[in-house]
Amino acid sequence: MPKPKAAPSHSNNNVSALTQRRARFVARTLTKLYPDPKPPLDYSSHFTLLISVLLSANSTDKAVNKVTPHLFARASTPKQMMNLTPKQIETIIKPCGLAPQKSKAIHTLSKILHTKYQGAVPQAEADLEALPGVGHKTASVVRVQAFKIPAFPVDTHIHRLAQRWQLSSGRNVKTTEQDLKKLFPKKNWGRLHLQFIFFGREYCKARYHDETTCPICSKLPSNKAL
Repeated sequence: MPKPKAAPSHSNNNVSALTQRRARFVARTLTKLYPDPKPPLDYSSHFTLLISVLLSANSTDKAVNKVTPHLFARASTPKQMMNLTPKQIETIIKPCGLAPQKSKAIHTLSKILHTKYQGAVPQAEADLEALPGVGHKTASVVRVQAFKIPAFPVDTHIHRLAQRWQLSSGRNVKTTEQDLKKLFPKKNWGRLHLQFIFFGREYCKARYHDETTCPICSKLPSNKAL
């Protein structure tokens, strides 16, 4: 009777040598182009970072950075924010999109931070994800950028690049995040998150992409040795 196949391992040993070579090439190229990437959102505290990242969902960093100076001039702490009405918040953040939903989430989470956490932003992933409007990706960004806790936030843009560069065959951002975490050292996750984003915007866009001029796609390791 044939032996049953072992369940797939999640260790780095299960990643093919070619995929590891691609990952090393991607990391080298990204670091040459963006040696010290800075977060694209403007913020001055853990709370303003949390709000900025929440606002960036289904929006752009540029749009968020135009709105937040006006919002944070009115309220830059949970207590100040909860003292605004959801409608006041909605009016200010309207250019970011989904303003009715986001304004209610911001108002409610500000109350929670003020009453439950004494105005501080929690570090634990579960605590962050329990806040209204805060999903896994938002929590990961806050953890790595505010608290320097290793995290590799993956959105649809990073998911697309990982697919294009054959670093992951995951069908969703959750699986792609798991694959990328296996490929790259934990200490580099936060930097790589930003590098992926900046490279995608500059060289590897979703539409009208010319692989022959892309610094990564044009030289991505194949079955042939580099």
